[in-house]
Amino acid sequence: MSGDMTHDEGHGSVAVEQEHGHGVVAENPFADPGLPEHQPRLTDIDEKVARKSERIVAGLFILSALATIAFMVCYTEVPNNTATIVDFFPIGAISASNFALGLTLGVALFSMGAGAIYWARTLMTDVELPQERHLLESTPEDKAVAAAEFQQGLEDSAWKQRPLIRRTLIGAMAVLPLPALWILRDLGPLPGTTQRQTAWTAGELIINDNSISLDGTQGSGIKPEDLQVGTLVSASPAAVLTAGDNAVNMMTMSAILLVRMNPADIKSQQEIDWGYEGIVAFSKICTHVGCPVQLYEQQTHHMLCPCHQSTFDLSDNGRVVFGPAARSLPQLPITVNADGYLVAKAGFDQPVGPSFWERG
Repeated sequence: MSGDMTHDEGHGSVAVEQEHGHGVVAENPFADPGLPEHQPRLTDIDEKVARKSERIVAGLFILSALATIAFMVCYTEVPNNTATIVDFFPIGAISASNFALGLTLGVALFSMGAGAIYWARTLMTDVELPQERHLLESTPEDKAVAAAEFQQGLEDSAWKQRPLIRRTLIGAMAVLPLPALWILRDLGPLPGTTQRQTAWTAGELIINDNSISLDGTQGSGIKPEDLQVGTLVSASPAAVLTAGDNAVNMMTMSAILLVRMNPADIKSQQEIDWGYEGIVAFSKICTHVGCPVQLYEQQTHHMLCPCHQSTFDLSDNGRVVFGPAARSLPQLPITVNADGYLVAKAGFDQPVGPSFWERG
């Protein structure tokens, strides 16, 4: 057997053995170049520059706190309605409230992140420390070393030596969660008021949702002859046409579904009394979590909620036949007025929407 052996000290140990025309390369053919020589930053050697960086970081943290407070002020004071929609170039038409909230929250989060990054890049230690990856649990000695390195890192970060950064960071982080508490005000008022009271009153005209104009000021009523057996129509009270900025909330709470069935298919006497010639009206809000129901199966008279598949039998008082909903859809008693249009006899006999603790 014949072969050659070469050794290159400049590029590490490389052994090549020629045997039958094939080469065999030894393990680790390239030497570890190691880390480059550490170059100190200006903040490492000039305390005046370091203090300037400290003030910049503190300023960013203070800006974050102020922007967070501004977010809460804008949330409360800037109205969110059609009168405050402004054309912001190049974004386009947007609510002034949404723009103010997005701007202030964005500044708060950006300033917090930018301050932390600038702090790490200019004042925390930047000495490169290679560390081998271990596949198994570290030994107690390694854990002790890690704890010591953590303590060393705390000292290198100048956390104790830079009280201005420490205090402003703590202050900004203390203020940052406040918007989460601030926006809880939208959960009020208590459901005992909003869910028991809708826009439906005796004689309230029922209008077809599809007939409401874009500006929400015009809509047409519904006559019994407009509905054939099997027809499903989304409807609202005529009061939404004059509700202004409150129209959306009113439609949400008072939305109903009109369905015309063969009177012989209706199982409940109450449903016959509360309907008109086979036309019945039910709340459109699922009693599980408030999703809109509008998937109607004509043959079985079942209404399906698309969110969690609660199923209601509209031929039997809106009774729940499947799914997580705990109670039937509220029914609206209806009749016709002197002009032949469908109107409400009264309001709902029970709160609409999901169940809540005050429902008796």
